[in-house]
Amino acid sequence: MWLWTLKTGDGATESTDGTDEDPEEDGDAKGKSKTKGGFVLKLDAARKIAQGLGVHLEDLASLVAVEGATTRLLPVAERARVLFGKAEGKAAPVRRKREPQLDLFKAMELNEAAETTFGDTQVESLGKTILDRVHQSMILFAAGRSEALKRFLVEDAAGNDARFWTLAQALSALYPASTEEKRWVDGVLARKKGLGF
Repeated sequence: MWLWTLKTGDGATESTDGTDEDPEEDGDAKGKSKTKGGFVLKLDAARKIAQGLGVHLEDLASLVAVEGATTRLLPVAERARVLFGKAEGKAAPVRRKREPQLDLFKAMELNEAAETTFGDTQVESLGKTILDRVHQSMILFAAGRSEALKRFLVEDAAGNDARFWTLAQALSALYPASTEEKRWVDGVLARKKGLGF
């Protein structure tokens, strides 16, 4: 509902480049947050969404951060620690710009440095909700852990639930095209057919 509200512009606008639309507003602007990432709505709009779903914002601390008069839907990468229950859940690796071709030894050094971002991200337990499971799969995709993603979807049976794929498809349609979350959920969806779902 949060992403749909931002997408339709119903009381909120979205800025995918990380800047607010009106430079005069300090934190009250909606859309992509300048400093922390995530999707920002005014507190009143977020409360109405939560109330319509029968939940309280205070009960959604692992999904929503209340910051004064605004609320922020936490980015998937920021939820990694909660979803995996260990310290490996750090910010997802940032895509590097193309650089000139390196020699073999320099490439190996860079690869070793990049691998420390997520460590051996493994799913010790399935998320409590379908959204948690979708986010877990997105983080595994972002970390480049294709074998762990396959295990999570097939052996741990997260992909056996039709609601998982329905929610992933809905998120793909609602995430702004320029966000990493959109790329990650599309990457998970691209594996659906190959894994037999």
